[in-house]
Amino acid sequence: MTKHFFTAFILSAITTTAFSQEPKPLPLYPKGVPNSKPAPAGYAEKNDKFWIFKVTDPTLTSYFPAKGAANGTAVVICPGGGYAGLASGHEGIDVAKEFNKIGVAAFVLKYRLPSDSIMVDKTIGPLQDAQRAIQMVRENAAQWGVNPGKVGIMGFSAGGHLASTEGTHFDKVVIENKANVSVRPDFMMLIYPVITFGEKTHAGSRENLIGKTPAQDLVDLYSNEKQVTANTPPTFIVHAEDDDVVPVENALMLYDALLKNKVKTEMHLYPAGGHGFGLVNPKSKGLWFEWAKIWMGDNGWLSK
Repeated sequence: MTKHFFTAFILSAITTTAFSQEPKPLPLYPKGVPNSKPAPAGYAEKNDKFWIFKVTDPTLTSYFPAKGAANGTAVVICPGGGYAGLASGHEGIDVAKEFNKIGVAAFVLKYRLPSDSIMVDKTIGPLQDAQRAIQMVRENAAQWGVNPGKVGIMGFSAGGHLASTEGTHFDKVVIENKANVSVRPDFMMLIYPVITFGEKTHAGSRENLIGKTPAQDLVDLYSNEKQVTANTPPTFIVHAEDDDVVPVENALMLYDALLKNKVKTEMHLYPAGGHGFGLVNPKSKGLWFEWAKIWMGDNGWLSK
C-alpha cells in the first residue's frame, strides 16, 4: 500500500508540475480593450483550448524554446476559423511547439472575432489585435530574449487573411502607439490563406469581417493582393491545389503581387490535401514545416 501510495504521489506531483508549466495567456490590453462595447447577455467565450469562440478578451500565449537554443527570432501565430472561431490547437499550439524545436519563440494569438455585438467597428477589431501582438513582442523583446528585428507573423486560413492584413496594412496603425513601435512584421508565413475578398474569396470570412453587402472600397481594402507594396515583408506561402474551401487562387494572386513588387517570396503548392490540415497534409509525405525551416534558415532568421 505504501509503495502504491508513493508512486501515485510522484505521478500526481509530475502531473501538477507539468500543468503548472503550461504557459499562461497574457492580456493584450491590460488597461481595457479598444474599439469594444459591453458584451450583451449570453455572449460568453467558449474555449476548450483547441477551438475558441466569442472572444472578448484577446490574449497572447508564449511558447519559448529550451534554454540556450533560442536564436532570437519570434513569430506570432494567428489560427484560422473563418473569422467565426479559432482553431487554436492544430493551427496554434501544435505549430508553436514546432517553432520551439528550431529555436524560435512562438506566440499564439487569441484575437477577437469580428462582431457588431462587442465592437464599435468590427472591420478593424482583429487587425488591432494582430498589430498589438507584434507591438507587444517588440516591447518585451529584451525580457523574452527576442531580437525586435526578427519578429514575424503566421496565419492559417482566415488567420492567414489577418496575418496578410497585418503585413500589408502596417502603415495604418489602428491601436494606441505612443512609443511609435513598428507594427510591421519582418516576415509572413501564410498557410492556405484567405487573401482576396473578390470573386475567389472564402465567403464566410468576408461576410464575418466586412458584412453581407460591403462597399466596393472595403472589399478592395481587404483584398490583400491589392495592398502589396515593395515594403511588404518577405513571404512564405503554402496551399493545396484542390482546396475547396479557400481556392488556391488566393495564394496565386498574392504570389503574383509579391513578384510584381519584387518582394522575396517562396510558395509551395500541394496537388492535393484540401483545407485545414495543419502541420501534416494527409495526402503528401512532404512536410511544409521542413520547407519553412529551410526558408527561414536561408533568410537568416535561424541564426543567433
